[in-house]
Amino acid sequence: MTVLDVAIRSSVVLAAGLLLNAMLASRSAALRHRVLAGAMLGAAAVTPMGLLLPEWTVTLPAHVVAPTGALAPVASDRVTTVVVAPPESSSPTRTSPIVVAWLAGVLVAAATLIVGLVRVSRLTARASRVDDVRWLRTLDSVAGGYGLSRPVVLAQTDSAHMLATWGILRPCVLLPRHAGDWTLDRVRVVLCHELAHVRRHDWLLQTMAEALRAILWFNPLMWIACRRLRRESEQACDDEVLAMDVSGRDYAAHLIDLVRQCRRPASTWASAMPMAHPSTLERRIAAMLNSRLDRRPPSRRAMAVLGAVLLLVALPVAALRARPAGPAPLSGTIYDVTGAVVPGVEVTLVDANEISWMATSDANGRFEFPPVGPGKYVLKATHIGFRALQHDFELRDARDWDRAITLQVGDLRETITVRGSRLTAPKPQTGTRADPQRVRVGGNIQPPKKVLDVRPVYPTAMREAGLTGVVPLEAVIGRDGMVSTVRVLSAQVHPDLAIAAVDAVRQWRFTPTLLNGNPVEVVMTVSVRFDLDD
Repeated sequence: MTVLDVAIRSSVVLAAGLLLNAMLASRSAALRHRVLAGAMLGAAAVTPMGLLLPEWTVTLPAHVVAPTGALAPVASDRVTTVVVAPPESSSPTRTSPIVVAWLAGVLVAAATLIVGLVRVSRLTARASRVDDVRWLRTLDSVAGGYGLSRPVVLAQTDSAHMLATWGILRPCVLLPRHAGDWTLDRVRVVLCHELAHVRRHDWLLQTMAEALRAILWFNPLMWIACRRLRRESEQACDDEVLAMDVSGRDYAAHLIDLVRQCRRPASTWASAMPMAHPSTLERRIAAMLNSRLDRRPPSRRAMAVLGAVLLLVALPVAALRARPAGPAPLSGTIYDVTGAVVPGVEVTLVDANEISWMATSDANGRFEFPPVGPGKYVLKATHIGFRALQHDFELRDARDWDRAITLQVGDLRETITVRGSRLTAPKPQTGTRADPQRVRVGGNIQPPKKVLDVRPVYPTAMREAGLTGVVPLEAVIGRDGMVSTVRVLSAQVHPDLAIAAVDAVRQWRFTPTLLNGNPVEVVMTVSVRFDLDD
C-alpha cells in the first residue's frame, strides 16, 4: 500500500470517530474518550487488516489518478515501440520525493516523542520518593476506592511546573517541588485525578496516539483526534474526582490555583498526562460546575455497541481497493476454443488516433500494453492456424483493463479449376486428387487431411453455351471430418455451376481437425473455377 492509500483509509476511520464523538456531546466524557481511542486504533489497524481481507474494488474517475510512469505516445509516430530495460545492479534505486518527505516527517515527530519520554524518565530518576504520611495514606485510600492493584509511585521533582502521571506497569505520579506545602484536601484532589488516569490507562492510550500521529503526521485529522483525546481524558478524570464526593466548586478552586503554580510551555511535558493544562481550563471548569452533565462511565453494553460500530466502519475501509479507471496497463489472456492458453500471439492495440502498440503473449498466454486511458480502441490478434481477430471495444470501468480473448481455428482454403472443351465431347476425368492448400498452424493445431476427393463436373449445357465462372463456397467440416454445410458466397454465379460445385464439395471427406488433441469444427473456403479450353 502507498502512503496516500494509508492516509485515505485512516482518514475515513478517523473522520467516523470524530463525527461519532461530536454526536455524543451529551454523553459522558469517558464514553467520548473511548470513541476516539477506538477510532485511532481502527485507523492503525486498517492497513494490516487490508492485507488479510478479500478485496473490494471501487473505480475512481480517470482524472483523479494518473499513475506514475504512464507512457504518452507521440502523435507523429504510427507505431510506438516500448523497450523496458532491466535494472542495473550498480544503479541506485530512486525513491519518490513524497516518500522522502514522509520519512523525514516521521523521523522528526518520532524524535520529538522519544526526546519527551527521555526527559520524563530522567526527571523521574532524579526525583525523590515521597514518604510523607499524609500522601501515602491518601494514596492508599484513593487507590482502594478505585480498585487499583498496581503499585503507584509518588515522586517529588525539582521542577516547579511538573504535575503529571506516566508509566504502565509501575505508574508514577510526578509532583512539583512545592507539593509538600499543599493542604490535605488538595492532596486528595490531586491524587484522585492522577489515579483516575492510572485506572483508565490514559497515558498508554495517549502515547500510542502520539506514536500514530508521528507516522501520519501529515494528516490533520490525526492532530485533531490527538488533541481531543487528551481533552476528553482530562474531563473524564474530572468526572471521576467529582464521583469521589469532591465538591465541584472546591475542585475548580484547587484547579485554578494549580494552574497558577504550574505554568509551563504547552508542549514541555507532552509525554506525560499533565493535570493543570491552561488551554483546557475554561472548558473543564464549566463542565465540573454543570450538575446536569452525564458523568457515568460507559457500560459494557455501550462499549460493545461502540466496538461494533467502529468495526463496521473499519472492515469495509480495510477491504476497499480504489483503482483508477485509467491510464493503467492494459493486459489480458489469450485462449483457444478448448480453454487452453495460446502463447506467441502477436497482439496490436490501436487507439482512435491510429497510434498503435504491439505485444506478444507469453508462455501463460498473458500480454500487457503500457498504461492507456479510457476511450475506444481496436485490438488485433494474429497467430498461425487461427483466424485473425479484430475487436472494437471501449475502456471505461476498471475491469475493462483486463481482457479475455478466445481465438477461433483458422479457415482452410482450396482452389479447384474445372476445365472443359468448347466443341468436342468432354474428356474423361483422370481422377487426379487436388490437395487443399496447407495453412500454417501452431504446434497445438493438427489440420485436417482430405481422404475422399470428388471433382466437380462441368455442366454440358454450360459448355455448349460457352459459359465460364468462379463459384466461391464456404464449407464447414464437422468434428467427424464430414462436410456438414456448404453455401455459395456470391449471387453473381450461374445456378448450374453453383449446383455442380456444391454437389462435389458435399461428398468430400477429411480427417478430424484436432486442437490440443480434441476434434473441432473448421471452416473451409473453396473456389471452384469453371473454364473452357480455347
